[in-house]
Amino acid sequence: MSESDQDRIQKQRIAEGLEEPVAEANRLARKLGLDPFPVNYWIIDYDEMNELIAYGGFQERYPHWRWGMQYDRQQKQRQFLGGKAFEIVNNDNPSHAFLQESNSLADQKAVITHVEAHADFFKNNQWFGLFADDPDAAAMLASHARTVESYMSDPDIDREEVEAWIDHVLCLEDCIDQHQPFAPVEGDDGAGPDLEDVDERLEELGLSDEVRSQVFDDEWREAQRPEEDGAAFPEEPELDVIGFLRKHGRAYDEDAGKAVEYEDWQRDVIELLRREAYYFAPQKMTKCMNEGWAAYWESMMMGEEGFAGADEFLHYADHQAMVLNSPGFNPYKLGKELWEYIENATNRREVAEHLLRVEGVTWRNFPDRVDLDEVLAALEPDRAIDRIDADSIADLDPEDPRVDAEALERARAGEIDLERYPWKVLTYEGLCERHYSLVKPQYRGFLKQLSQSDLERIARYMFDDARYDSVEEAVAAVDRTAGWDRMREIRESHNDVTFLDEFLTQEFVDANDYFTYEYTQTTRDFRATSTDVEDVKKKLMLQFTNFGKPTVVVEDANYNNRNELLLAHQYNGVMLDLQQAQQTLERVFELWGRPVGLKTIVKELDEHDVEVARRRDREPEPEEQGKLIRFDGEEFAIEDLPWEEVEHLAATDVDYDTKPDDWLA
Repeated sequence: MSESDQDRIQKQRIAEGLEEPVAEANRLARKLGLDPFPVNYWIIDYDEMNELIAYGGFQERYPHWRWGMQYDRQQKQRQFLGGKAFEIVNNDNPSHAFLQESNSLADQKAVITHVEAHADFFKNNQWFGLFADDPDAAAMLASHARTVESYMSDPDIDREEVEAWIDHVLCLEDCIDQHQPFAPVEGDDGAGPDLEDVDERLEELGLSDEVRSQVFDDEWREAQRPEEDGAAFPEEPELDVIGFLRKHGRAYDEDAGKAVEYEDWQRDVIELLRREAYYFAPQKMTKCMNEGWAAYWESMMMGEEGFAGADEFLHYADHQAMVLNSPGFNPYKLGKELWEYIENATNRREVAEHLLRVEGVTWRNFPDRVDLDEVLAALEPDRAIDRIDADSIADLDPEDPRVDAEALERARAGEIDLERYPWKVLTYEGLCERHYSLVKPQYRGFLKQLSQSDLERIARYMFDDARYDSVEEAVAAVDRTAGWDRMREIRESHNDVTFLDEFLTQEFVDANDYFTYEYTQTTRDFRATSTDVEDVKKKLMLQFTNFGKPTVVVEDANYNNRNELLLAHQYNGVMLDLQQAQQTLERVFELWGRPVGLKTIVKELDEHDVEVARRRDREPEPEEQGKLIRFDGEEFAIEDLPWEEVEHLAATDVDYDTKPDDWLA
């Protein structure tokens, strides 16, 4: 038997052993209120996992050196840093998840529960729907791979030219309008008549210099330019820089020393790379939400619902700790903590609203009239719901909305293994009570953190449409599904920026020890600078706005009335790396074919002011200065701009209004 046959048989054996966990994880996810895409699971080895990670989770991508670089990086990360990739899953319908064959059974089950939550997020978060409601990403990416390969194999096209062209476009990979639905760029129009176009046409006529100078003199040629006071082009700053170049750009022909019309293959490559950028954008926009969502439900299924067996739990706990405690900024940890906070805050408000409807209870006398220890005791799940076994199911009522009557009948007939799958006899309502957050040991103090100002704020927006005679009656009416229901609502419409903006609070920052840090000129090192929620929020959201990359727009495609492309950096307090900006402009020049410029704002510090501030133990105040970086194909020029020319680029705050207009109607 060959080695490949042995490997195939080994993978098949592992797959067969996972059929039951896969099926049961999906059933449990749906019981918990999730609605995932169908998921196809594949068993792969270590090298195949690295290849998939390098390819962004897909088996076929267009040929390019970047994939080899990413593969090498992934291998070195595992070899030298000890990181381990447990799985990878893609946004597709059906989704495809790839499990590494070396994983233990506990790891595989953790991955499967994690994947089911990801598939739910892919299906139900509206940002993913901006690309396609029913994606067939694997087919799209495979088609792109074949298209690029056909161009590289064409004897009339230089393979290195294709790869260089891809490099040019990829430098603008995140310069799209990810907040709008994807739409193909149609049509092909240049950036308007220009002097170079006129010269080219006259040259093609073969006229003598004498005729050209007499008939088509400089005054006539200059008159062919658009009027300087004509309509701006584009009328508004264009976020989709790649799309703008696809429609209006030209290639720079080095041999001819001028801009020429795109070849068909160049235009096709720009569009397919743009399409891929739009496809992957939602994953970048929801990294914290999505990973936190998956980590939350994985923990719920594996730990709290016992999907990890008793002999697997310690291994799973180690797995979870490895993921949540990895160094540096960790979207899994932040996302999971924020989802848990939302659940607790929603449940707490639900309880407070009911208690404030008790006869005689107001926000002013609340501490004197309500014993929160008694409230928490009353919120504990019914013992018959909390501890389900062969004996306790006799006490369950099939008419109870918390009980799945059909499953209960099967369980009483011995057809359900209650030791492994007790959740099967419960409905969504029953599971909400069984896992009610406010009575969990780690959160029992959360309800008691209600302040007088919290109670006043809640009472201000309440209607007196329901009153209770006692605290016991009010607690009995509390909706235990409120927390999970609210989480699913948020999952549908938010991205990372809006998620953090709306739900990050001072209470959350204090409870989870978040703070900001900055490089200080006084100490010449990094120091913690603030624990204020607004500072923490802004710092975090800068990592998510435009995927943490600078936001650059097309401001003017006829700058100085010479068909130069002027880009503008929407400055949010974080400076550009000017060296990288120059390298990017060199690439953009190849896509525009004519001189390109970039407006930005930089912070400048005077060395004398720095030294004086250091002696006085305070931070110097930098001066913000507008800059224009221009590249004409041969050399760079950097000049200062008056403040009035860049003032519109200086945001007073981060722009968090990132939902399409029709969502805000």
